[in-house]
Parts: sequence; C-alpha cells; structure tokens
Amino acid sequence: MTRPLHGVLVADFSRVLAGPSCTMTLADLGATVVKVERPGAGDDTRSWGPPWSATSSTTNSSTYFESVNRTKRSVTLDLEDPADLTLARELARRADVLVENFRPGALDRRGLGYAQVAAANPGIVYCTITGFGASAGAGLLGYDFIVQAVGGLMSVTGAADGEPTKAGVALVDVLTGRDAAIGVLAALAARANTGKGCHVEVNLLSSLLAALVNQAQGYLETGVPPGRMGNRHPSIAPYETLRCRDGLLAVACGNDGQFARLTRVLGDPGLAADERFATNASRVSNREELVAALERLLAAADAAEWQERLTAEQVPAGCVADIAEAFGLAERLGLDPAVRPRPDRAPQVRHPVSYSENLVRPAEPPPALGEHNAAVRAWLTSAGGSLADLDPVDPAAPTPTSSRVSTETGQMPS
Repeated sequence: MTRPLHGVLVADFSRVLAGPSCTMTLADLGATVVKVERPGAGDDTRSWGPPWSATSSTTNSSTYFESVNRTKRSVTLDLEDPADLTLARELARRADVLVENFRPGALDRRGLGYAQVAAANPGIVYCTITGFGASAGAGLLGYDFIVQAVGGLMSVTGAADGEPTKAGVALVDVLTGRDAAIGVLAALAARANTGKGCHVEVNLLSSLLAALVNQAQGYLETGVPPGRMGNRHPSIAPYETLRCRDGLLAVACGNDGQFARLTRVLGDPGLAADERFATNASRVSNREELVAALERLLAAADAAEWQERLTAEQVPAGCVADIAEAFGLAERLGLDPAVRPRPDRAPQVRHPVSYSENLVRPAEPPPALGEHNAAVRAWLTSAGGSLADLDPVDPAAPTPTSSRVSTETGQMPS
C-alpha cells in the first residue's frame, strides 16, 4: 500500500511544538520531512528538559523534542550565511510543502517568504503558523501559555472560586498543529486538481477560539462570557467529578436514561422522578442539591467499585487516572498506544488514527542535530536526484523516481 504522502517533500522551517507536530503528522503519513535547524543549537525544545531522553543518540536530548520530531531528516543551515541560505532556497524550490513559524517578515527578508518561494515553485503549499496572525497581531509573541490566557481558555478552566488555570499541556499549540496539518492536506488535495499551490495561514488564537466550541457559541448567542466551573459542565448535569468514599469519580450523564440508570445503581431510583432532577435542564438548575444527593449515596463505596458497577449498566463513569494508568488502560483495550522506532530507543505515542489500509509509515527515531547534513547538502547541490537519497525506501511504497517539483504544475512527477 502506497503511503498517502509518499513522494511529498516537506521543508520544515518550524520549531517548538505547533509546526513540528504538524510536520510529524505529515511524516507519519509518508512524507519526507527535512527539518532545518540552527547550527549548534537546533530546535529550542532540544534543550527543554528535564526530563531527558535516556536512549537518544544525542546527549541531553529532551523528551519534549523527541515527542514531535520522529521520522525527520535534520540539516543545520545558518540563514545568515549566504551559502547556507542558497541551500535553504533550493530546498524551498524543490519542496511540495513548506512549514514555518518565524516572525512575520523574517523569511521575506531572506528570500524565503511565500511570494518569493511561489515565484520559483508555483506548486508550493506554504504553511505559515503565527501566534496572532500576520497583520495587526504580527508584533505579538505567540506562546501557548500567553494565548491560553488572552484567548479565554484560562477563564473557563479551574475552580469557580480559584484562579484561572492553564491546561496541563500546551494544548493550543497541539490544536494549531492539527489545524495546520488539515490545512496542508486540503491544499495538497486542491493542488492535485488544479496544479496550483496555496498559502495556508494558521494562528494560535484562531485555533483556540474554534476549539472553544460550545463555550464560544454560547457567548456569541448570549453576549455573556462563560466562567470557570471546575470539572462541571455548563449545560449538562451530572457531568463532573463526584466524591466517593476514597476519592473522586468522573460521572457523565448525557441524557435522562443514563441518569435514571445512575440512580438505580446508587440505590435511590426515586431521584430520577424528583421534579428537581427529572430533566437535564432541571438538574442543571438544581445542581447543588443534585450533587449533595449523589455524593451521599456514593460515599458508601470506593470510586473503583462504583466505576465497575456503573459501567456494567452503561452509565459513563471513570476514576481519575494519571498518565501511566491512562497508557495501561489503552494497552488493556488493545489500542496499542505506543510504538518503538528501534529496539534501542524509547517508545513514542503512536499516530492517533487507525486505518483499514496500511497508511502510516514505520516510525523512525527523532534525528540528532544535523544528523543528515551530508545527505541533504549533497542532494541539494546535485542537478537531480531522488528522495530515496534522503529517505530510506519504505517497504510498503515504491521507490520515488524524482524529488524535483515541476515549476509548471508544482506537482511531483508520476
């Protein structure tokens, strides 16, 4: 089975998280990704530790870097050096996709902006990732934590009587990386029909606002911004953590039938007929009384016991797990949550989508800084060549014949 992006060359001029997560997704799907890094330092996240990777080929490589850079080729290019800049421009000319998150205007000054690259390579799908867009927000620094703060996510995260709280992971970067990958794939699909490339622009603030879904739409409809509710849902009850004899249990009743089954398992089916709790709207309006009644019943047993009993009756419930327990659950469910690039390397979280066909290429370890300098530089200075010169042949895909992009169609030759 040919990988969906086999034969597609991605020039990755991005760093940190949103851009690298986008390009790793493209690599998973078969693309050849050449990661351009600063000599001597590389991607910022290489030094973002601890924790450090104990199995990396690079001393003190952070697990942060390792999480979003598998199956890539690393080349170090100094964009202030004329010779290296020439190689960077040649990489852009040959590429099908370019992903970058430089400050607006920085690559234009080096002849690597969209208009300049598209003039030489009209088929390029050029993806720009910024914090706040390239116009009025161009001067603002786009760090995930800052966007969580100014973009409203922290205002709806945390206890109602506590401080606004960020998510426990750089969620906005991750969401933006997914949006960027979607945008690139859409532009590649359009190019297959038209032969024309496209400038794809993604920014952290827009990705966050789109991800606020019901909270954002509630504001747009009512003009009232929502507030923090801890683990509670603004529109559903019970849909929160409830205290049991030994700790917390997450309970999510999305309809009246589930709530009726909950009350039966807890031993008080009359609660479902109580006019205060008979419908979801009434339960939301009387949430405090509802929680008090449910927690009195839940105090009779431990959370794990309630989880087992409720799950058996098709009531959504689960104990609050740590990440180790979450991986254990995924393994028990047969979801294969991790892949090992090589026997001597640490596992990585696998590509999250499963396909009936074999569309995901085998994972390769994240590269050491400049690991592929010789191969990439030789290829860029050659008159022609094949992506096989950079990328080991995938046994599930045919060997590509050429990595050169047509300046007329912008498409890989068949």
